[in-house]
Amino acid sequence: MVFPSTARRAWIIAACALVLVGCATSEPPRPAPELLDRVAFPFTQGVPQERPQPPLRTEGLQDDELNTVSVYRDRIRGVVNITSLSAYRTRFGRPFPDSGTGSGFIIDQQGTVVTNHHVVERGQRLIVTLYDGSLYRAEVVGTDPELDLAVLRFNPQGRELTTLPRGRSDELQVGQSVYALGNPFGLEGTLTTGVVSALNRPVQTDSGFIMRDLVQTDAAINPGNSGGPLLDSRGRVIAVNTMMISPGPGSVGIGLAVPVNAVDRVVGQILREGRVTRGWIDVRGLALTPALASAGGLPVRQGILVTHVQPGSEAEAAGLRGGDGQHRVRYGPHRVPMGGDVIVAINGEPTTSVAELFASLEATRPDDEATLTVLRDGQRRQVSITLSARPGTQGQ
Repeated sequence: MVFPSTARRAWIIAACALVLVGCATSEPPRPAPELLDRVAFPFTQGVPQERPQPPLRTEGLQDDELNTVSVYRDRIRGVVNITSLSAYRTRFGRPFPDSGTGSGFIIDQQGTVVTNHHVVERGQRLIVTLYDGSLYRAEVVGTDPELDLAVLRFNPQGRELTTLPRGRSDELQVGQSVYALGNPFGLEGTLTTGVVSALNRPVQTDSGFIMRDLVQTDAAINPGNSGGPLLDSRGRVIAVNTMMISPGPGSVGIGLAVPVNAVDRVVGQILREGRVTRGWIDVRGLALTPALASAGGLPVRQGILVTHVQPGSEAEAAGLRGGDGQHRVRYGPHRVPMGGDVIVAINGEPTTSVAELFASLEATRPDDEATLTVLRDGQRRQVSITLSARPGTQGQ
């Protein structure tokens, strides 16, 4: 059986394909979002009549089954499907569409939705589908590629929304029950169950960022679940489903989710400021390798070698030392200045790569204080520093 919202979403994607019919070629395409304006999307107008839920049948159910049924009934109306649509033209002017789907959940009556960054990053138009098939155009409020989070908003036009309460991820324990809600493979309204399999899992993403402290679960998380909520047995959001680890396209019981404490921090900053701003250390450097450390005569083989300290920065005020320019070693095609500090830890967390440097500063803000462990003249020492703002804009 195909549910009404599935049929409508399939119609949307098919309509885009028909309007934008064309042949993709190997030439780099150029974005053409104006082509999507030719599609007459069947957006919902006004306040639709809410369908009552079917009666709750308790006969024959054990207590844990009844709790699972109750959590699903209470929360599923706060879970949305997100359709991402894009249009492009080839160098010869031929149009072609692109689309993707994911999940999200509503957090307030203004139509604010939390999802994954990768669900929306390529979308020129975003459509939110509610549990009853209602369609709304959504806009991006802000995104955070580093934690793979995004905040959207749609206009509910006065209808009352189901919002999902949040719990605390720092209170999670391995073995406790969890429920994943979402739209795997486009099948909306799906619930899978499992347990917290592990906590504080680190994973390096394709974009190079290291995501720390992820929640691992054996609740099935498949393509389309991304951005949906992971709930505890009380129906509170305790993480946002973001990826699975699998040798194939389907789940094998290793799903990973961003803990809700980090989600609340990032989403709150996006709602206040429209973007995420993190702390930074105003230096240039590169990750040590055994070859570089050996060439430079360093007693450590891992860390961040500081080659330059920004003049007038907090890093200079803290006394960090860059390369002296007199002693350089060849490293590939480059001549690297030596003599600078080697940052081996930030706030007690080992820093062996640029990705770990970013991860160590992920939860910080400009003007926060940090303690660096550096190697200088063969001796380890602690350096206190006031963080500056990371260069560039985080998110949109």
